[in-house]
Amino acid sequence: MANKSRIKAKEKKGITTVKVLAKHPMMSYDEAKKKGKEANFITSMVAKVGGEVVFEASTSQFLSKNPFIQFKFKGENKGKELEFTWTDLKGNTRTDKKKIK
Repeated sequence: MANKSRIKAKEKKGITTVKVLAKHPMMSYDEAKKKGKEANFITSMVAKVGGEVVFEASTSQFLSKNPFIQFKFKGENKGKELEFTWTDLKGNTRTDKKKIK
């Protein structure tokens, strides 16, 4: 799981739009059973700017491999750093950061 999530974050007129491609194989229970492997998928995602949570989602096996997430939030954030973190079923965590343009 060393693959970095791809993040684009851009502010326009006080609204920040964030697009994230989270790199993860997302193995559902059914898929895992068929392949004789252990299920593993992203269970939560959190985005923060300056320590403040701007996006939070609890997810399940319904997401596809390498899920694409898009969200918006208000505030003057140009130049600040967005921190995006996901956690999977096995407890693995990945945090990536990107400066808001």
